[in-house]
Amino acid sequence: MRPLRLLILVASLWSIAVSAALAQDDRAPRQITFEPPRVVLTGIAFDQTITAAARPEGPLTLTVAGESYEIAPDAFSPPDDSEAVTLQATVSDVTVGQGGDFSMVLSRGDETLADGQSTTLPAWLSILPALLAIGAALVTRQVIPSLFLGIALGSWFTYGLSISGIWFGLLDVIQIYVLEALVPPNGAKSHMQIVIFTLMMGGMIGIIYRNGGAHAIAARIASMAKTRRRTQLGSCGLGFAIFFSTYANSLIVGNTMRPVTDRMRISREKLAYIVDSTAAPLASIAIISTWIGYQLGLIEEAMGEISHSESAYSIFLNALPYNFYPIFALAMVIMVGATGRDFGPMAKAERRALETGQVIRKDGQTEDDEEEGGDELTLKEGVPQRSINAILPIGLLIVMVAAGIYVTGDGDSIRAIMGSADGNTALVWAALVSVILAAAMSIGQRILTVNETMAAWFAGLRSVLFVMIILTLAWALSAIAEDLHTASFLVSILGDTIAPAWLPALLFVLSAAVSFAVGTSWGTMGILMPLAVPLIWALMQNAGLSIEEDGHILYATIGTILAGSVWGDHCSPISDTTIISSVASGSDHIDHVRTQIPYALTVGAVALALGLVPTGYGVPWYLTLPAGIAVLFGVVMIVGRPMAERAETDKVADPQPAE
Repeated sequence: MRPLRLLILVASLWSIAVSAALAQDDRAPRQITFEPPRVVLTGIAFDQTITAAARPEGPLTLTVAGESYEIAPDAFSPPDDSEAVTLQATVSDVTVGQGGDFSMVLSRGDETLADGQSTTLPAWLSILPALLAIGAALVTRQVIPSLFLGIALGSWFTYGLSISGIWFGLLDVIQIYVLEALVPPNGAKSHMQIVIFTLMMGGMIGIIYRNGGAHAIAARIASMAKTRRRTQLGSCGLGFAIFFSTYANSLIVGNTMRPVTDRMRISREKLAYIVDSTAAPLASIAIISTWIGYQLGLIEEAMGEISHSESAYSIFLNALPYNFYPIFALAMVIMVGATGRDFGPMAKAERRALETGQVIRKDGQTEDDEEEGGDELTLKEGVPQRSINAILPIGLLIVMVAAGIYVTGDGDSIRAIMGSADGNTALVWAALVSVILAAAMSIGQRILTVNETMAAWFAGLRSVLFVMIILTLAWALSAIAEDLHTASFLVSILGDTIAPAWLPALLFVLSAAVSFAVGTSWGTMGILMPLAVPLIWALMQNAGLSIEEDGHILYATIGTILAGSVWGDHCSPISDTTIISSVASGSDHIDHVRTQIPYALTVGAVALALGLVPTGYGVPWYLTLPAGIAVLFGVVMIVGRPMAERAETDKVADPQPAE
């Protein structure tokens, strides 16, 4: 035993000595350093940053795979971070034509200052992780496994296609890419702020749903429905009131308005259309919703890859007018309800309900609400339903966001303040205060106990957990795209073939197709946003366009990805929001999809032809938006068939829900 103990003691002392030596070496200042990229693409230019503690004396030379690049002392300057104590210089348009491993050496004369190793990858491989994520999602209709496969493939590529890299790349999926998506190595906290806001927002929704506040708002609107048109507009109004969550919107509006629409002989297909059209389209453009954190996270991540300093919240607001499909979809559902006109399969469904009282097709099938997760957010039995219990927390949320933006922003105008504000901090503040108020009101009025309040909060939190997983994986896939220089590869292919003006329209079609096939707007945005923003920025640079005069192209690109994703999610028969809308409304699911698609196709075509294409050529949104709405109104009035305001109840049977 003694020799073994002695061996352990010697090994321990040796490890301590080695650690101390390494620590001492780490403390030794390095005057000039650089971090070589993990991989570069063959024949695709990249930028290499050099860091120096002080401006070097004399010119430096960076030798990359035998090619030399001169760096003048004047090229070193402080980075954008004003607190940084180092200087940086960037060597642009570095290219490597050979395959395999290569060396990078930084020297001054004959003196080697720093060196490193990297490897090249065939350029076309850089797009494969994103394509695999899209393709797998199309085949499996599962977003999370598809995103994971794309990240794993890209992580292996960063090891230069080595055999061992398969194993180490798989480990890096969690250890590096997923972990750093939540906790970036640079200490940035924006990702975790978005996660916290979304979770807290979900918790608040769970509380106001459980304490009856959200249902009280629904009951107030339902009480005003006296005719078929007013009932449809009341359903739309309730959808607008529950703007902060797609799931809460669908569940509340569908279940609350179903008895009212049945009494007015409005088909279940029409109710499902109203529910679906005021859920995702509204939440996607609301400045406060469970979507905003996710969207800001994607925008911030994508904007980090281009040289444009503007807050994610400001960019989101600037992109709002270019979300043509959600805006037109909301306008369309109001027009249909206000005019009492319908066309296509919806007109047949409405005529059936009006004339026979059958609000669903005779052979239609409906599902029980509980089958689609209705137990996630439930109303406590016997509680007094007071709308103030929902209005105050939601109102405080909105006020706190505005106040937080004002406090964290700086400037002489509202635009300047919003552009410089820390929107993520404002969202976290607002979510915390609003959820505390919702809980305090529930407990203070003895509507819920402390345990019931916590259970409701957790149920709401759980309802948004799935989207947080997608968001984290989308961040990780974005990091993979950055490491593999995917945007640079796309620019090299598309830079001379696609005019920047056409990219918003093309991206709308692409995002709509992917979202329709996958069944989720969240996954589509997560896949396409990290690729599209660097691409449009590079195309603008190549075309000599500036953000001051041509910024609408960038904003339209961001808006069109969000809008196209909503279109696919709105129409897809495998979309969660489409399914929940059918279930909550008591409609046959396929009938809902079949009757809604003609409306969605009409709105999408108008958004594309009168919105995105003219925008690409500089037509301002304040002209395209009214023009599109006017055309949609014309379609409803010309193509739509008018329905009677009241059923002739003395000539037909009583309404038959046929549940």
